[in-house]
Amino acid sequence: MSLSVVVVLDDRERLRELRERLEALQPALGRVLAIGSGEASLSAADRLDPAAARRRRQRSMALWLLPFGFLAGLTFTQITDLRTFSFAGAWGEPLIGGLLGMGSGWLGSFAAAASVSSEADDRIRILRNRLEEGCWLLLVEALPGLDIPWTTIQQARPKAVVRLDDT
Repeated sequence: MSLSVVVVLDDRERLRELRERLEALQPALGRVLAIGSGEASLSAADRLDPAAARRRRQRSMALWLLPFGFLAGLTFTQITDLRTFSFAGAWGEPLIGGLLGMGSGWLGSFAAAASVSSEADDRIRILRNRLEEGCWLLLVEALPGLDIPWTTIQQARPKAVVRLDDT
């Protein structure tokens, strides 16, 4: 499992020094990305984009809701004995019901993904606020099996260090 942290710094020179020190470590950490005024934009970090997280949640939910929606639509058509799509025949009617159920599952995945707010979203909102205050962010992603060099990070005297979820 890899670990990601975001270091919040209020001095651009300390940001550059810390980034250089982290990039010089052997073995290499993984990804070190500076974000802020004069550096990369926040959109360059997919981990810090709430819309991307919502899309990932939606795809994950759709993976489960589409098949269950299809089965629910198929079952509903069979047990209710309604003849809404009788023009489609004995095989076509349950199939249309299943497809409609699958469409409902797909729509439900969007609604559910939009309504769920995770703890990571709150942390990202705090980081965005720090960025708007004029601070810089340093996203540090360690490769699997490597630890974050906490001592090196603390020597830069950050305003905050925010640990993102393990991936």
